[in-house]
Amino acid sequence: MTYTFNLLDRPWIPCVCADGKVELFSLQDTLQQAHRLHGIQGDSPLETAALYRLLLAVLHSSLRGPAKRSEWATLWKNGQWNSEPFSSYLSKWHDRFDLFHPQRPFYQSHSDKAKPKSVTSLVMDMAAGNQATLFDHHTEERGVVLSAAKAARSLIVAHTFGLGGLVMPGVSFTDAPWGRGMILLVEGNNLFETLCLNLLLYPNTSKNCLESTEADKPSWEQEDPYSPNRIKPLGYLDYLTWQNRRIFLIPEGNIEDPQISMMTIFIGLRQDATLQDPMKSYKMGKDGYLVNRFNEGRALWRDSATLFGLYRSEKGHPPQTFYWLADLAANDLITEKERYRFMALGMANDQAKVEFFQQEHFPLPLAYLENDTLVGQLSDSLGYADKVRFEIKRAVQWLALLIISPKAVDKKWPEVDRISKDQAEKMFYHWNVEAYFWQNLEIPFMELLENLPKQPQVLEDWMGLLQKTAKDSLEKAVTLAGTDPAVLKSAVKARQILAYSLKELFNPILEEKPL
Repeated sequence: MTYTFNLLDRPWIPCVCADGKVELFSLQDTLQQAHRLHGIQGDSPLETAALYRLLLAVLHSSLRGPAKRSEWATLWKNGQWNSEPFSSYLSKWHDRFDLFHPQRPFYQSHSDKAKPKSVTSLVMDMAAGNQATLFDHHTEERGVVLSAAKAARSLIVAHTFGLGGLVMPGVSFTDAPWGRGMILLVEGNNLFETLCLNLLLYPNTSKNCLESTEADKPSWEQEDPYSPNRIKPLGYLDYLTWQNRRIFLIPEGNIEDPQISMMTIFIGLRQDATLQDPMKSYKMGKDGYLVNRFNEGRALWRDSATLFGLYRSEKGHPPQTFYWLADLAANDLITEKERYRFMALGMANDQAKVEFFQQEHFPLPLAYLENDTLVGQLSDSLGYADKVRFEIKRAVQWLALLIISPKAVDKKWPEVDRISKDQAEKMFYHWNVEAYFWQNLEIPFMELLENLPKQPQVLEDWMGLLQKTAKDSLEKAVTLAGTDPAVLKSAVKARQILAYSLKELFNPILEEKPL
């Protein structure tokens, strides 16, 4: 019995159509119809990102470029992919895209050291091993059966986002290329534009990007993707199709519509952990660059200023696509009149355990990529927000303290006993005032981000909003504290403390300071 499911011909990539509906397309149809499609929408942010990565790999491999800015400009002006070079290229490598090819199944390799196991662990949003269930309630014990389309997507996600962990005693995986850090992709008005805007020059890619050698090829062109055994990619194409694992899917059932419930999996290539990825942003740490990650309880917009600083290498650097976008704008190949966005995708994880998936979308005014003064203003705006947050916490903790211990009204904070302080802090977190503060700033900040380059006066509006939101946050705590006379008396003092702090922050010429 010979199974077949060729990714070039069979529908498996979930795309958002013009009417907003999600439909499955083959790989070839996804590229040919890209100018009519809104974008990719996988079952999780990881799936979405991994599919974009694969499509970029196919485009770069087909074009063996774009090698020059002028080549990119020709692609962009055309407004859609010319099917001829892609059809010719993909026809040549057609068999290598068959998920169940008898000799070279796509993105797969069998290992005699691995025993068949459930495919549950292949799907990162299912429970397996020490992995908590995120969006699905299958477990390794109950097992799962995947369609060929879902298995193909899960396979690509595993090679792209798989985390390190024990395979068997003495043998462990390392992280796949996108296992750590957030992935930042520029968004256009349709799938064609999104892919084109993330298409860096090849082989001479932008600064800090991977260097490509003459041996550089995508995995499907290589006779053996695991040879030579290496920790550094042969180039950008090798990196985009990096085989971090040896996975082998075992099909069953109908030949025309195969299903997969079992697989084998073993270690593959081990990537150099110091390698910088062109789709990630980095911050400067004590020992060099550290990749920026999603943080639980802290929305990405609060750190967004760090994503735009193209010329602040001492603090970090944004993804290479942002440098590329700035280059295109400087050479008038794209204009500031167009509205661009970027998406941040990925996960937060603790060692080999996934904590949550995330996908966020932001406006991307080109002015930030050309003017670091604007980036500085944006950073200062966020800095003020964090200072106000601190003053809210201080005022609310005094509110709680004076409810608990009214006699503390004449004391300074260092003079208050530790037990009372701890109780006040617990009440502060119970009232969840800080979350209320940040939630009410998110939409206004997006407006600030988009309007600051053309309306500098919005900075003043932002400062006013910070003060208003701070007072509203304190009033939320007062409301939650109740209507007891002790609460009302404590609220008066808390309002005085916050009012003084805000005046000191925004107008530091003051007289005496309460508490």
